[in-house]
Amino acid sequence: METSEIRTVDVIIRGRVQGVGYRMWTRREAGRLGLAGHVRNRPDGSVEARFCGRPDTIDRMLEACRTGPPGSRVNEVAVTDRTDAVVEVGFAIR
Repeated sequence: METSEIRTVDVIIRGRVQGVGYRMWTRREAGRLGLAGHVRNRPDGSVEARFCGRPDTIDRMLEACRTGPPGSRVNEVAVTDRTDAVVEVGFAIR
């Protein structure tokens, strides 16, 4: 995949998203969709993620993030497109 075919987004997910398996779910969903990036908890109780992949696949992941895993309650998904050529390999929980 050429860099021009890759979209990279930084995402902040707010709501009841810590202590409900959100990071593990995110890694599993990103892997299923073939996305690269990472996910981590933030001190303010939100979850932060970066997704790298085809634009249509990123859109599918963002839609899934709005629901999240069972037990979560997502209030907001804030998305920032990266304009620099940030490309990650694999998907990690940090």
